[in-house]
Amino acid sequence: MDTPEVELARRLIAGDKEALQSFIETFQRKVFQYTWLMCGQREDAEEVAQDTLLKVFENWAQLRDPAQVKPWVFRIARNCCLTKRRKSAFAPSAEVPIDDVQLTAADEQPDELLARKEIRDDLDRALRSIPEHYRAVILLRDVEELSTAETASLLEISEQNAKQRLHRARAMLRIALAT
Repeated sequence: MDTPEVELARRLIAGDKEALQSFIETFQRKVFQYTWLMCGQREDAEEVAQDTLLKVFENWAQLRDPAQVKPWVFRIARNCCLTKRRKSAFAPSAEVPIDDVQLTAADEQPDELLARKEIRDDLDRALRSIPEHYRAVILLRDVEELSTAETASLLEISEQNAKQRLHRARAMLRIALAT
C-alpha cells in the first residue's frame, strides 16, 4: 500500500491537477519544519521552503519513481538550504528551538501544554548539542521517517555511514537528555 505522498505523486504524474493542492498541503509544513531546523532563521526557512516547492514543480519531470517522492523533495530542500547558507551573510549562530516549530493540539490542558513544552525544551537543547551532520540524520530518519538508503542517498554518504551516524546521534541525544 502506498503512502499518501506516493499516491499524490502518482496522481500528479498521471496529470491529475486536483492533486496539486493536496500535494502542497502535505509537503509544505514538513519542508518548512526541515528548513527551519536546518537554516535557523524563520525568514530564511520560509524562503527556502518556497524555493523548494517551486523547484519541485519546475523539475517534476525528473521524478522517475513516485515511491521516491519524499526523499526527492527533501534532497531539493537540502540543496536549497545549502545554497541559502552559502549566499547568506547572516548565517545563524544558533539553531531555532523546536518548540517554535512544533504545533500543539487546541484541546490540550494547560498542564499538558507545560509538560509538552518542557519536553520540547529538553529535546531542543539536546538536538542543538549534536553536530549538524548527526542532527540531519536524526531529522531525516526519525522525524521524516526516510529509510536508511534514502537518507544515505540524500546526504551523499554510504548506508553504513548513515547507520553509524544515526547510532551515534541517538547515543549523543540520550546522553544529552540524561544531563
